[in-house]
Amino acid sequence: MLSFKITTVGASAGLILTKEAMAHLKVKKGDTLYLTEAPDRSYRLTPYNPEFERQMGLAEGIMHEDREILRALAR
Repeated sequence: MLSFKITTVGASAGLILTKEAMAHLKVKKGDTLYLTEAPDRSYRLTPYNPEFERQMGLAEGIMHEDREILRALAR
């Protein structure tokens, strides 16, 4: 289990990530993390943008369904 310490950063609060936590999340200083709520009402801290992932899923579906149209437009 990984734990994080909440500290003051200017007028805000921030999390202190250990080297082990950063390695586990595969992030480095300056990266953005996203806190998302899971269906079971728990929370996940992830370096992956869930909205971007959703949009890419939609785009992949469109590209698959309309591949012939896209192929013709690419000519």
